[in-house]
Amino acid sequence: MFSYDPYAALAELRPVPTLELTSPDFTAGGPLPSFAWSSDRAGEDRHPALEWSDPPAGTLSFAISCFDPDAPTGSGFWHWAAYNLPPDLRALPAGDGTAKSLPEGSVVLPNEARLERYIGAAPPMGTGVHRYFYVIDALDVDQLDLEIGSTPAVLGFNRHFHTLARGVLIGTGDPSER
Repeated sequence: MFSYDPYAALAELRPVPTLELTSPDFTAGGPLPSFAWSSDRAGEDRHPALEWSDPPAGTLSFAISCFDPDAPTGSGFWHWAAYNLPPDLRALPAGDGTAKSLPEGSVVLPNEARLERYIGAAPPMGTGVHRYFYVIDALDVDQLDLEIGSTPAVLGFNRHFHTLARGVLIGTGDPSER
């Protein structure tokens, strides 16, 4: 596990208030539930249920993502990214993260496997425990107008400038346990 926290670094550039992001499926800093692992690691490629606190006034939409900064790539690994979620949303049940499973109007971007869905944890052997950052951003725009097929990094760049508040929940995955 690397020590780098990409969201702490972003907060140094542009501090924003905190949303409380929790899951009934795992505790902060604890291991991900088995269903949140990749199907090739005896998982189900489903994101955990997520719940967040009320956002600040002026919130017009949300963006949500799952990122592994510990992947041995030099640039991390995006497992899931979606945006244009409605402002009255406060929870998502566990699911595959496809546009069909999200509220109408939500957009799901291709992850690192180029699939428009959540892809579960699959840290390679010999790379240690990985952290999975689930992040919800309350945004000051009702829609982010990104090009079709944009990457989660492009979403991250755009959401950075529109974030009113952010919630981060970290789960872990140990390849030696799978």
